[in-house]
Amino acid sequence: MTDRCPWCGTDPLYVAYHDEEWGVPERDPRALWEKLVLDGFQAGLSWITILKKRDNFRAAFAGFDPVTIAGWGEAEVARLLADPGIVRHRGKIEGTIRSAQAFLAVEEREGFAPYLWKHLDGRPLQNAPRSMADIPTQTPLSEAISRQLRKDGFTFCGPTIVYAFLQATGLVNDHLVTCPAHARVRALADPA
Repeated sequence: MTDRCPWCGTDPLYVAYHDEEWGVPERDPRALWEKLVLDGFQAGLSWITILKKRDNFRAAFAGFDPVTIAGWGEAEVARLLADPGIVRHRGKIEGTIRSAQAFLAVEEREGFAPYLWKHLDGRPLQNAPRSMADIPTQTPLSEAISRQLRKDGFTFCGPTIVYAFLQATGLVNDHLVTCPAHARVRALADPA
């Protein structure tokens, strides 16, 4: 893929993430929540930093099992703050525990995936960016979802983080139109 989106550069891990994951419509609630948490940890850092630590995050956070994490307290926070394999930020760690509790409430009430996808009537937004300059860092959609998430108790989910999350989980297709992944991801959105 010579015309792939340039943001992934040439790092094999980043290229594989771009080619295989980024922009693919995700409907699994736990996978959506994991990505939202990791995007929150990414705030102030580059995504490749989090991507390189993702397996460590999964091990440290019990496979991102929200039921387990929701019951954590100071002992688990202290353990995570001592773990060099993850981003050791007290606010983000404590926020993950609060977000697990919020996730469980939303999942019980309406399901986390429908909670997110309802903003798009269940269908991914298909953008047609021709250059990186055409891709915003936040939109009215990400602002609305961010407001709802924060209202329901989620943390580290401002409009910019939420827009990155929407792109990564395929609620929004922001692959450049010249990127072979654009058409592939578009086809996944409408398999008929």
